Amino acid sequence: MPGTTVDVTTEDGIADAYLARPDGDGPFPAVLFYMDAFGLRPHLEKMADRLAEAGYVVLVPNVFYRAGRAPVVDLPEFIDPSSRPALFEKIMPMLRSLTPEGLMSDADAYLRFLAGSPFTADGPVGITGYCMGAGLALRTAGTYPDRVAAAAGFHGANLASEADDSPHLLAGKVTAELYFAHADQDAAMPPEQISRLEQALTEAGVTHRCEVYEGAHHGYTQADTAAYDAGAAERHWTELLALFSRTL
Repeated sequence: MPGTTVDVTTEDGIADAYLARPDGDGPFPAVLFYMDAFGLRPHLEKMADRLAEAGYVVLVPNVFYRAGRAPVVDLPEFIDPSSRPALFEKIMPMLRSLTPEGLMSDADAYLRFLAGSPFTADGPVGITGYCMGAGLALRTAGTYPDRVAAAAGFHGANLASEADDSPHLLAGKVTAELYFAHADQDAAMPPEQISRLEQALTEAGVTHRCEVYEGAHHGYTQADTAAYDAGAAERHWTELLALFSRTL
């Protein structure tokens, strides 16, 4: 079933999003898919399509919708190291403008959209997130525990920093099963943060597994970037689909 562009009404406006679903009328389990910092683009749509082929209705919102509809930033077909500085000059102001309060208000709208879809089954959803999206996955699981059955994050950034609003501080509110796969070549999630996240989840009694993919770099799932690692990306698919299979 080809994916479509949909509009999700939020408290701050209209978030455009990509919706992928399996063939047939359903109902199917729902998945909220949080983008990386490069935004909603064809590669993420292909990833959503793969999840849909596995039997899920998948919503990929444009988290930067306040700055415009996707693509908010003009991206090259392949993002190599030389193109990153100019891209992040445009991306960083949008990142800094996001607040946990606004993002979780948006999350409520995304979850309500999925719950109201005629194609989705009743019950809590699964979440997957990449880079900045991994933090959003954890934050959403902690903010709406009764609406999230499972959440995964891949090559996440600053999941357990010393900031007062770090996502890991919500561990005590999480009831979902969690899976996080870090990259060992990733300055955005250094060893001390990996340890802090593991400690927080363990002390909170959260069912979880955290792994470090050796040799992988930040962004290893993103085939339209130089960080892509085919082996790590396929490992991510194996773990993600197994998580959703046993929880949704």
